[in-house]
Amino acid sequence: MNRNSENLSPRLSLSAPRLPRVDPARWRLRLKGLALPVLILAVLEIVVRLGWLPSYQMPAPSEIALTLGELAEGALWKHIGASLLRVLLGFAIGAGLALVFAAWVGLSREAEAYLEPTFAGLRSIPSLAWVPLFLLWLGIDETSKVVLIAIGAFFPVYLNGVAAIRNIDRKLVEVGQMYGFGRRRLVRRILLPAALPGLFTGLRSGMSLAWMFLVAAELIAATKGLGYLLSDGRETSRPDIVLAAIIVLAVLGKFSDGVLAGLERRLLAWRDTFDGHGGNRQHTED
Repeated sequence: MNRNSENLSPRLSLSAPRLPRVDPARWRLRLKGLALPVLILAVLEIVVRLGWLPSYQMPAPSEIALTLGELAEGALWKHIGASLLRVLLGFAIGAGLALVFAAWVGLSREAEAYLEPTFAGLRSIPSLAWVPLFLLWLGIDETSKVVLIAIGAFFPVYLNGVAAIRNIDRKLVEVGQMYGFGRRRLVRRILLPAALPGLFTGLRSGMSLAWMFLVAAELIAATKGLGYLLSDGRETSRPDIVLAAIIVLAVLGKFSDGVLAGLERRLLAWRDTFDGHGGNRQHTED
């Protein structure tokens, strides 16, 4: 019994859970990112309190914070849930279709000849121009809003996807062909990894436009959502509600972009690229 316990104790110590490593440099960068918003809020608070800006046009940040607290105790979460669901559905549909068409056009000049002129014309149409048409075709329910958001997410992902594929170094493709890669293996082993940076740029741009198109959809015909909250604040002459809704949209947009950025860092951790510090990024194992 004693021998077993002696043999077991080192194993237990070796298998103890490791605490996550804290990166001080990353936290310093995040704190620096908060400097400008905090400075803007402080200046606005002072300017409004001194009477240089009328409070009925620009409420003080402290008043907006109180409004956010009141909304959080009421219907704010219902509006956030409705908007978030619409954005996720629209982005998934638009980005998914965009990746399919980007791969098709990027790998085929014939597909580009058929599709690119039409897509070039469609992406120049303003978002608000689609709203009355979708209301006539799809009504005022969720379908028209999701379709509008999907259109907003489609074109940035499509454009960046095609550009990412077409900008792949030809030598990489030739190396794959020399090793006898078939078309499917060439796409999986060479084209997709090389195109991922451009694809993530498109996905992050598409997510930003999805939030913009959401507001366009909810301002026209909605009974809940952050766009409806904006419209309600305007109709009731409550700039604090309007600004509170804008702040929530900014926070949600930043959060969704951060999720994609984190996924990008994880999937592209193999790259050795310039990171803005005057040298190449060095990978260290935790």
